[in-house]
Amino acid sequence: MLDSKISRRSFIKASAATTVLASAGTAGFQDWSSKYVKASETTEIKEIASTCNGCSSKCGIIGHVKNGRLWKLTGHPDHPYSKGKLCARGHGYATLVYSKERLTQPLKRVSEGKFEPISWDQAYKEIADKLNKIIKENGPGVVSLTEDPRATGKFYSPRFIQALGSPNYYTHHVVCSNSRDAGFLHSLGVTATSADISAAKYIMFIGRSYGDAIRPSSVQSLADAKENGAKIVIVDPRLNNTGNLANEWLAIRPGTDLALVLAMSHVLIKQNLHDTEFINNYSIGFEEYAKELENYTPEWAEKLTGISADTITRIATDMGKAKPKALIEQSWRGAFGCNYENSTETGRAVALFNAMLGNIQKQGGSIIGTKPHLGALDPAKYPSPKKPELKKAGQEEFPLAYEEQGVATIVAKNAMEGKMKAAIFHHSNPALGYGNPKYMKKAFSKMDLIVTIDVQMSETALLSHYILPDVTYIERDEAIESLSGKTPGIALRQQMVEKVHPETKPIHQIYSELAKACGFSQYFNFSLDELNEAMLAPTGITYQQLRQKGTIMFPDMTIELGKMPELKTPSKKVEFSSEKFKEAGFSPIVKWGEPKVSPKEDSFRLITGKQAIHSHTQTANTPILMQITKDYDLERIWMNPVRAKDLGIKDGDLVEVKSSEAVSKVRVKVTERIHPEAIFVPSHYGITSPYQKTGVGVGFGYMEHVPFDFEARSGAGNMQEVIVKVRKVKG
Repeated sequence: MLDSKISRRSFIKASAATTVLASAGTAGFQDWSSKYVKASETTEIKEIASTCNGCSSKCGIIGHVKNGRLWKLTGHPDHPYSKGKLCARGHGYATLVYSKERLTQPLKRVSEGKFEPISWDQAYKEIADKLNKIIKENGPGVVSLTEDPRATGKFYSPRFIQALGSPNYYTHHVVCSNSRDAGFLHSLGVTATSADISAAKYIMFIGRSYGDAIRPSSVQSLADAKENGAKIVIVDPRLNNTGNLANEWLAIRPGTDLALVLAMSHVLIKQNLHDTEFINNYSIGFEEYAKELENYTPEWAEKLTGISADTITRIATDMGKAKPKALIEQSWRGAFGCNYENSTETGRAVALFNAMLGNIQKQGGSIIGTKPHLGALDPAKYPSPKKPELKKAGQEEFPLAYEEQGVATIVAKNAMEGKMKAAIFHHSNPALGYGNPKYMKKAFSKMDLIVTIDVQMSETALLSHYILPDVTYIERDEAIESLSGKTPGIALRQQMVEKVHPETKPIHQIYSELAKACGFSQYFNFSLDELNEAMLAPTGITYQQLRQKGTIMFPDMTIELGKMPELKTPSKKVEFSSEKFKEAGFSPIVKWGEPKVSPKEDSFRLITGKQAIHSHTQTANTPILMQITKDYDLERIWMNPVRAKDLGIKDGDLVEVKSSEAVSKVRVKVTERIHPEAIFVPSHYGITSPYQKTGVGVGFGYMEHVPFDFEARSGAGNMQEVIVKVRKVKG
């Protein structure tokens, strides 16, 4: 019998299953319910371990397959990100496999916005001919490949673009974490640490919200820390959903997080609460940085941040006393991932504040994780393409950016200048999510060839010359995923159901077949299974064991807390002063820098962030998730009641939001949970592709208002350097 008491989690699970069946034409809930009860007594249910694709975390999942169809999902108990749980987006996004709006066959653009179906052979031949012609006439440096990487893409995509002779491989991090990554990289030698949250005694989040994203295990760890008496402080212009677990919310003025961290660092030194032993043993340049910090008093920071000097002093003092079990969480996109002109410096300051607490590789502190040792293909049997001699586009302009990820928006800039002729986009939508859509559209129109490999008809696909239909993550095997952390491990995404649409193909097959058409099949003369077998060879684990378990951790490789590793900085130590920054033309030590723009009395700064049910625009066309948005009006902008009253705006009113780039109309949520200088808009809406019928026209796209720009140090997108005016309009 069906359970009559349905929790919120059970509701999401049940709703996901209902949506799956409804999309296939099942008669209705009553009919499904009776079939469910009957089938549950007689039908064998297969459980297949895999990983989610609802966001970049790739949490472990168990797919429950009934009669060859995906029935429901549960969290994988052994995966460190899920630990038996699964979030709403993980449940909802899985329904994509049965969506009626999927791409189902290769398409060729015949005119603007119009496409015709073609065969795979025709698509491969024409794309290969165009690529080879472009490279022959212009050289390989005019070709690029950009993706939001998943396990298979991370192996195949760089290999494919290098086989073309181009170094131009990019990831979505330009609008996600480029600034944070650059700041941490040149301070600690890694693009990010992890946080030993459950053992910490004092935790500060700057613009980061576990309650809105991303990993179920993170929320559980924070709840454990709270239960153990940890102090939790949120620094954010918006009171986000982590507020349920926080002790204190600091409604900071947007763009001034750097000033707060500098002032807190000042307090640590003034009160002799920094870990001098750690600093003396494991760092360089501290004295120079300490001298600079003399300028950044709590009183100075109060004028910039709006947070009182007493509060800054109190929190810094308490964190110093709690060291090393105190930390500023490393964030992701947050307030210093890609949002402000000073975000790279904020990232550096955060990494160095943690170092001043001596919490690196300490229980309750910041952890530099380890990775499992995986094998590689035999180069004699499976040759790799030669590494291109050319520099990656954007590397000279932004030498501090993490080279592996690159600065993806340089593709559009170079296209606008006639220096980028061809682009391949896999599992990414830069036309809507990477930069100003008007700029991106104009830039892409100047290119000779754009190929999009995707599951949905995205805005980028609409601007492409060719569209190649990928299978969903429910329908494919992938390369082994390496899990780094305090305890390393491996995970495997596995095919759960047979392909729904016969003419779709997994990405490894697409790359291999396109490589053959381009004339370099020798670099793809292996199967996915052969790749995975080679990767597993040093571990002693069989492919069959991994397929059965899905996730396998290596507890014997757990790092030894209290033992400082040799860092991958030039000095092998924490760098309070960076020669790399000096060589790039910037101050070797962190200094205060203003945001690029600031609001006046009649305007606001437009800020953005996550909601717990969506992953940017990727999930916006998912009916079950979008229904939650509509039921609770989650697409509205947030406005402080004081500012709303001054403008004659009430909760639910329709308003016009106007920036230098665009004008949008949306309804307002009037709430005290937002700083008076800011307007908050969730980042998941604004779909314009008419083929995504669920998401199109809901809310507005944040990127429409963001000027096309590069943060000077990391090349990040300056996502929140946006000033808007708001006025009430008639609904």
